[in-house]
Amino acid sequence: MTTLAALTVTLPQQRLAPGTALTTEGSHSGRLYLLESGRLAVSREGVALATIDEPGAIIGEMAVLLGIPHSATVTAQTEAQVRVIDDALDVLAENPDFALHLATLACARLNATSALLVELRRAAAGKKQEQALMSRILMAMMATPKGVSGGSRRWVDHE
Repeated sequence: MTTLAALTVTLPQQRLAPGTALTTEGSHSGRLYLLESGRLAVSREGVALATIDEPGAIIGEMAVLLGIPHSATVTAQTEAQVRVIDDALDVLAENPDFALHLATLACARLNATSALLVELRRAAAGKKQEQALMSRILMAMMATPKGVSGGSRRWVDHE
């Protein structure tokens, strides 16, 4: 399999000053970003979710793959540099190695998340409200998309 770095080495670079937003929650860009250097903060509805500082990390994949607005705001905490993948859905369709890498990454994240949810569900045993929330989260993770909308290759809303 071709390495991700080899697939993206010719793509344009974008430098971000500290405090600069790479993605904004609710916006559409159709882009994927590959972190080359720096540290990024991820927040959703004003809640800090994660810090991304691993070179090679991909940003924006949920919005691209699901055809939805960005679900989070990603902001540079330090000076950062990313590779920009415009028209990312088309790029993925034309590059199966890249698409496979992205699918593997998404599955690994889902696997880790579901394992953590099992731990939380066990910890919430006997707590009715927490159990109900855990059930909702697990059901959302298992939801099957209704299908592909038209020829746009975008997933429609979950059931």
